[in-house]
Amino acid sequence: MTTANRHTFASRLGLVLATAGSAVGLGNIWRFPYEVGANGGAVFLLVYIVCIVVLGLPAMLCEFVVGRHAQANASRAYGKGVWKATGVMAVLTGFLIMGFYSVVAGWILQYTYASLMGQL
Repeated sequence: MTTANRHTFASRLGLVLATAGSAVGLGNIWRFPYEVGANGGAVFLLVYIVCIVVLGLPAMLCEFVVGRHAQANASRAYGKGVWKATGVMAVLTGFLIMGFYSVVAGWILQYTYASLMGQL
C-alpha cells in the first residue's frame, strides 16, 4: 500500500479514542478494581495515575513519533539496522497479549456457564 492510499483517522477525536481503547486494555477493566481495593484505594489510584503519566505517556508519544515518521507498522518502522529486534519484539508482544486474552475469555465462558447452571 502506498502512502497516497493509506487509511487515516478522520478526526483527532477518533485517534484519541482508538488510542485510549487500546491503551486501557483488559487488565484495567478486569483487574483494576480488585487492585485498588486490595492496595489502599485512593493512594493506590494516585500512584497508578503518576505511573501512567511518567511512564505510559512518554512511551505512547514515542510510538506516535516513530509511526508518523516511518509511515508504517511496528515491524516495518523498526525493520532496519539495529532496531530490527525491537520491531520483532513489538509484534511478538501483540501475540503474547492475545494469548492472555484468550485465557481470560475462557474463564469468562466457564463462569457464564456455571452461572447459568446455578453452580456458583
